[in-house]
Amino acid sequence: MTEPLVPPEETPPAEGSTAEAHEERRDGGIWEHPWFWLGVIALGAVLVGAFFVFRMIDL
Repeated sequence: MTEPLVPPEETPPAEGSTAEAHEERRDGGIWEHPWFWLGVIALGAVLVGAFFVFRMIDL
């Protein structure tokens, strides 16, 4: 007897398992931690701004 096909988003049932198939969480890739990337961008903007402020002071 063939097993029924399981949609790609779900975990297939295991032998002897009493739990039902659940939807797997999608991998977020680099967007998994958006606050980290926002911090990196903000830090870069502050450093570039500080560079120009110090150049104006140096004149």
